[in-house]
Amino acid sequence: MEILWCSLLLIFSIFFILKHLSSQNSRNLPPTPPALPVLGHLHHLKTSPHRALQALSKNYGPIIYLYFGCRGILHVSSPSAVEQCFTKNDNIFANRPESLASKILGYNHTTLGFSPYGDHWRFLRRLTTVKIFSSASLQRFASIRTEETRFLVEKLLQGSVNGTWRKVNLKSLFSELVYNVMMMMVTGKLWSMEDYEIFGAGNIMDICDYIPLLRWWDSEGWKRN
Repeated sequence: MEILWCSLLLIFSIFFILKHLSSQNSRNLPPTPPALPVLGHLHHLKTSPHRALQALSKNYGPIIYLYFGCRGILHVSSPSAVEQCFTKNDNIFANRPESLASKILGYNHTTLGFSPYGDHWRFLRRLTTVKIFSSASLQRFASIRTEETRFLVEKLLQGSVNGTWRKVNLKSLFSELVYNVMMMMVTGKLWSMEDYEIFGAGNIMDICDYIPLLRWWDSEGWKRN
C-alpha cells in the first residue's frame, strides 16, 4: 500500500512539474513564487490566507500568479490593477471557476450564477431582468419583501427582551432574509432546512477542484450527499 501511494505521489509530482515548466515557457505570466509539487501554493493558506497573500504580494508585487493544485490563480492586490480587471477587461474575468459544487448544484454550470459568459448567460440575464427585476415585478413582490423584513426585525427584537444584550449573527439572518424572499418570489413558499443545507453546500471546496486526478475519490462524501 505504501508503494502505491509513493508511486502516485511521484507521478503527481512529475506531472505538476512538467505542466508548471511548460506553462511558464509558453505564456507571459506574472511573477510566481516557488511552488510545491502537486499542492502548488496551497500550503500558504493553512493559517491566515489574507495575511499569507499579503506577504506574497509584498515580496513579488501587486500581481502574482499562484497554483492551487493544478488550478492557476491570478492574485491582484493593486487598486489600479483591480480597476483594469473589472472595467476594461471585465469580459475576460467574467466566468466563475468550475467546481464540484457548481457542477452539481448549478446543473452542470447552466444556471445564471454558474453559467460561463456567453449567449446562454445573456439569455438568462434578460429573462431574469424581465421576470424578476422589472418595475412591474418589483412592485408585485413588494409585499413579500416588506413581510420578510418585518419578520427579521421581530427576530432581532426578540433577542433583546428584558434589555439583555447578546451576540447576533447578522450574516446568517440577512442570508435567511434573501433566501426567503427569493424562494417566495420563485416558488411561492418559504425555504426549508433542506434548502438551507443545499445553499450552504455551494461554499464547499473539494480536493478534486484543485487536483482533478482525484475526482474519483469522494473523500468527504459531498458528491454522494
